[in-house]
Amino acid sequence: MSVRLLLASVPFLFAPFAHAAVDCANASDQATMSQCAGQAFKAADKELNTLYQQITGRLKDNPDGKKLLVNAQRAWVSFRDAECKFSASGVAGGSVYPLVYSSCLTAVTKARVETLKQYLKCEEGDMSCPVPGA
Repeated sequence: MSVRLLLASVPFLFAPFAHAAVDCANASDQATMSQCAGQAFKAADKELNTLYQQITGRLKDNPDGKKLLVNAQRAWVSFRDAECKFSASGVAGGSVYPLVYSSCLTAVTKARVETLKQYLKCEEGDMSCPVPGA
């Protein structure tokens, strides 16, 4: 087997391991727990973005309301990031930092998800709600 052929086949030798599912329910080492915390945040962030898009869709006829939402979301992202950096600062530089930081991001994001869900439940004629009903 030539060196070129051997090198070309290396990615295929490791491909099954790269795509192996991580068992987050039974994670027992720091790297896996951190990876799972990162995945949980990605899932929460994806849900947040879906809800945000639904709200901006409902605000399509209200440019002032949409601008207020955009400003609120930007301020919220800044708050989330600052809060989680502070929350995880006690373990900064340690191997547990990614787990603590990602867990914070997930918790704060899930709280925002619940807020956005409430906006989407607005009933027609509810003057206290900034998002029109569907």
